[in-house]
Amino acid sequence: MTKCHRMAEIGRRHFLRGGGIAAAGVAAATFVANRAEAAPTLARVAYPGAKLGNVKDLKVDQPVDIAYPDADSPGVLLKLGRAVEGGVGPERDVVAFSTLCPHKGFPLNYVAADKTLNCPGHYGRFDCEKGGQQIWGHATQNLAQFTLRVDAKGDIYAEGVDELLYGRLSNVL
Repeated sequence: MTKCHRMAEIGRRHFLRGGGIAAAGVAAATFVANRAEAAPTLARVAYPGAKLGNVKDLKVDQPVDIAYPDADSPGVLLKLGRAVEGGVGPERDVVAFSTLCPHKGFPLNYVAADKTLNCPGHYGRFDCEKGGQQIWGHATQNLAQFTLRVDAKGDIYAEGVDELLYGRLSNVL
């Protein structure tokens, strides 16, 4: 074999290898682009706004029964007496939670002594001062807290939910 022929063979190999790598790169880029276009985007849930009460009507540790985002979703509106996570109002102490235990859907009861919502079914406990964080129990998520807003007149409005409500595939039916 002559030197020239070997050079041509090496050049051909490099050309074919480079072409194969380039073709694989184009195929991968096309695959990734198609996956990105086909990937579902996260749906934004449009929660209904609902008036729940007025700040002036709330008393510390006296829960007010509410329903949000619809009549089939019981909850509680609370004035805790000190600023807390997710709290609204002049003192940042007004919060609202679902009263369905995220474990099995038992109705929760408010205990003012330790500011928790407690489940009579399996003894789950949720801290109202820490955004509904589970203190004890079998639930796999924290308690659903309602996103609140207070207007200039002191009216309290619910505008969203931060966790999935018990027994639902979607918070808004």
